[in-house]
Amino acid sequence: MTGLMRTTKKNRVEKIQQSLDHLFPDPHCELIYHTDYELLIAVVLSAQSTDKRVNSVTPFLFQKYPTLEQLKDAPLSELEDILKPIGSYHKKAFYVKEIARRIVEDYQGVMPQRRKDLESFPGVGRKTVNVVFSEYYKIPAFAVDTHVERVSKRLKLGQEEDSVLMIEQKLKRAFPRSEWGRRHLQFVLFGRYFCKAVKPLCENCSLQGICSYYQKKKK
Repeated sequence: MTGLMRTTKKNRVEKIQQSLDHLFPDPHCELIYHTDYELLIAVVLSAQSTDKRVNSVTPFLFQKYPTLEQLKDAPLSELEDILKPIGSYHKKAFYVKEIARRIVEDYQGVMPQRRKDLESFPGVGRKTVNVVFSEYYKIPAFAVDTHVERVSKRLKLGQEEDSVLMIEQKLKRAFPRSEWGRRHLQFVLFGRYFCKAVKPLCENCSLQGICSYYQKKKK
């Protein structure tokens, strides 16, 4: 029975890989950024928002305050005005200002690359660090956001009761380390445009046969 379960899981993973490679042969991060700290801030701003909304404000934000020193010294009210379209702008304006201050004052203007240091910044959690690691520094990491969590559970790579950390650990075991960053992006894009939280595009999906959501929907 154990061998059968292993084979079943292996076949499921291979089918997911084939489908994602077909849909997204060249996946990329949809956030607009130019530097490591711009990416970090953009990911922080994307919490409870969308990349599209974040991209509507960050170009102006970083054009008006093109350095960390200027971001650090920017009036909070001006940051709030810029960030209004993305929601939770009072809190996020504080995060932006404080992250800039911490990098300038605690790290001599150079963004730290240790997880412990980055996660000490306000608004920065494990997922945010994983995105920065894999996207900017090309350090193998598998970030789990709401899209990745939803897709993983629907495709039986995790259980409904699994925490985000448990999902991350299971995904890292399922896929080769060298593919973590690429698979993360594919899962995000698949969840964003196909396997949506509401009204997913199930009818033409090649993964119907291994999708718990679709199987429940049919009953």
